[in-house]
Parts: sequence; C-alpha cells; structure tokens
Amino acid sequence: MTAGRILVVGDIVTDILAVHTSALAVDSDTPARISVTGGGSAANTAAWLAWTGAAVDLLGVVGTDDAGDDRLAELVAGSVGCGLVRRTATPTGSVIVLAHAQDRTMLCDRGANHDLRPSDVDAAIAALPDLAHVHLSGYSLLDESSRPAGLRALAAAAEHGVSASVDAASAAPLRRVGGHTFLDWVRGADLLFANLDEAQVLVGSTMDSVTELAATLARTVPSVVVKLGPGGAVWASSEQVIPAPAEPATVVDTTGAGDAFAAGLLAGRMAGLELEAALAAAVRLGAQAVGVVGGRPVSPGR
Repeated sequence: MTAGRILVVGDIVTDILAVHTSALAVDSDTPARISVTGGGSAANTAAWLAWTGAAVDLLGVVGTDDAGDDRLAELVAGSVGCGLVRRTATPTGSVIVLAHAQDRTMLCDRGANHDLRPSDVDAAIAALPDLAHVHLSGYSLLDESSRPAGLRALAAAAEHGVSASVDAASAAPLRRVGGHTFLDWVRGADLLFANLDEAQVLVGSTMDSVTELAATLARTVPSVVVKLGPGGAVWASSEQVIPAPAEPATVVDTTGAGDAFAAGLLAGRMAGLELEAALAAAVRLGAQAVGVVGGRPVSPGR
C-alpha cells in the first residue's frame, strides 16, 4: 500500500448496546448495562483509522433524522471525513447488540444503509484524487439492496489502480448467500478479513488448522487475515503464513474488535510498517477495543 487517503465504504448505524454479565433469562428479566452509541462495521473501522491518525473518509448513507445528525457529528468529532455520506428520508439504521463476555448477538435494522448506490461510489472516488485504498464492509455485499454499490467499490478500486480490502462481516448472512458466492464477489480484492466462523463458512469446511484455512482462502484473494480473538490472528498469502500472537486484554465488550483490528492493520501498512509490525499493531488495537463498551475509540464525547 502507498500513503494516501483510505475510503471506507459501508454501514453506519446506531447501536443499542446491552452488556449483561449473566446468561439471558428468556421470558424474564436480565440485568444489563445499556447504552446508545454509534456503530456499523464501516463507521467503526473509519473511527479507529482516524484514531490512529490515518487520513480516512467514510462513504455510507444515513437518514435525515436526529439519529443521522448524531452519527455524523460523532464521526466528524473523531476526525473522520464525512463529506461523502449521503442522507435520505429512510431512517438511520440501528442494531440491538446483546454482549456477554466473548459472545455477541445482534438484531439488525439496516435502514438507510439499504440506499447505498453505485453512483455514490463513483462520486466518492472522483472526489478523492489522493485515494490510496478502499476498504469495504461485507455487510454491503450481504444486503441485496446495497450489493451493486459494494461490487462497484471493488471494481472502481481496480479501475483506479488502488488496493482494496473486504471484511467478511458476519457468519450467519454469509451462510445465507453461500461462502463460494461471496468469494466470487470479492475475488478482485487484495485483502480479506474474516474471523474463524466466517472463514469456515467461506471455505465450506470446519477444518481444524487455521493455517490451512487461511491458506485455502488465499487461493481466491491474494492476502487473507483470519482473526482469532484471544488467539491472535493468522495472515496468509501464496508466499507466506504469519501468525500474530494475541495481546493480554480485559474483555468488557467485543463489539467492534474486528473493525479495530482491520483499522490497525490498514493504518500500519499505509504508514509503511513491515507486515509483522502491522499485524502486531492490529492485534494491539483489537485488544484495546474489547476493553471498552461499544465499537468505537474512547473520546471526550464518550
């Protein structure tokens, strides 16, 4: 990767986050710490990129409602470029997040994220002459409405000679569209991020060896990172496989940890770090993310 701006494409939502320390009592009450924060994989990644000092712009869609105002205001306060975000009459997306230790369950209403269009991508890239990298949230591909925009983001990156990465997003919707179908969509990307569950869905196998799993995916996308949470991560390409050990962390909430990891790796590479150092930075940022409530860096506003 060369130095320049990063364009992050994808979802912007409001997270209604409930962190509970005991198992859910179905049909009864469960104590929880509840907060309302900015969320969305793309917006989270952009926020963490800006926190590292990287030059980053976000492309997505929010409503003309109060939630849209709040989501943009907090991103701008965190130094994320939001001039490319479009607003529509569709309400801003929202997600209910149930977080318990390492587990996280989400109930999703994509709202205005449905409205992302290929023309938004073309306008964004035309507005960024110093663009060096495009990072796409896989949620844009997993949503039939925004899929053409997601595909256009990857195609436009290739047309303009800039590198591109994709986050596989979530195992359950990957199963619905099919792992091989998703891999066909992202075949032109340079880098794929996936956690262990997502990687297994993508290859259609529960193979035990993470190294073999990552190497299998690297036959489709040139470079792959399989994120392992407390187990660190594994990078694979056709030339090499590099394990990245975990960093000690106190887990409060895993929301956004994968987004922080992606930001750490992309920021490191854009800054000229060698691969091993960039992976270490990614693991470090992911460990920091699980120590806070919500998917964003801690800021004065939070």
